[in-house]
Amino acid sequence: MTIGSEDELEKLRHTGRVVAGTMTAMAAALEPGMTTAELDALGRELLARAGARPAPESTYKFPGATCISVSPAIAHGIPGPQVLKAGDLVNIDVSADIDGYYADTGGSFAIPPVAEKTARLCRDGKRALWSGIRVVKSGIPLREIGRAIQSFADKNRYTLIRNLASHGVGAALHEEPGQIPTWYEPNDRRRITEGLVFTIEPFLSTGSHLAVDGDDDWTLFADGGHATVQYEHTMVATRRGAVVLTLG
Repeated sequence: MTIGSEDELEKLRHTGRVVAGTMTAMAAALEPGMTTAELDALGRELLARAGARPAPESTYKFPGATCISVSPAIAHGIPGPQVLKAGDLVNIDVSADIDGYYADTGGSFAIPPVAEKTARLCRDGKRALWSGIRVVKSGIPLREIGRAIQSFADKNRYTLIRNLASHGVGAALHEEPGQIPTWYEPNDRRRITEGLVFTIEPFLSTGSHLAVDGDDDWTLFADGGHATVQYEHTMVATRRGAVVLTLG
């Protein structure tokens, strides 16, 4: 989606605030002994209270209101009877629309007690995301986002999952400009246009390079089973930089 008015921007901001608030509340509720289905029920209730439709469910018939992936799963985990434990690394991905305006956010959270290496990975996952956000500006090549994120990953001796990319969003959950790599693709000639709405969502890993299928039709795992985190924001590109819509 490319926005053309302040009214559209405000509607996207509203959806962004709702999904961000939902993810934050779900993360705060994480505790040993609860199931991922119970956590998803909280997300569903908060979205419904705000008049939002869960996007994975309405768009793809995903069996849940939110995606909850408990390591070693890294994406698209189905909420269910899995019981959370102390030390678990949990990814929560919340996307929804309100009156046809979509926003998407995600984050990885560790249930205490947290190992130092896990805390460091979570901290650096956020840093990787913001290294990409900081370069966003209308007119620049899209590949500069991936260049910045890969530079951060290489410098800090991480790998990136290279078959899960960022994407356009706004009028639908996934739309043009299609996949936006969070790693450097020198042959990508596309440019960021003024008002473009899209996500940035790097999957930063301690050694994995690809997401692989699990036993169901949805859940994805990191090849080799290395610890992996994902952080995601929805934003609008302007001449002055990124307007992030999903800040808590």
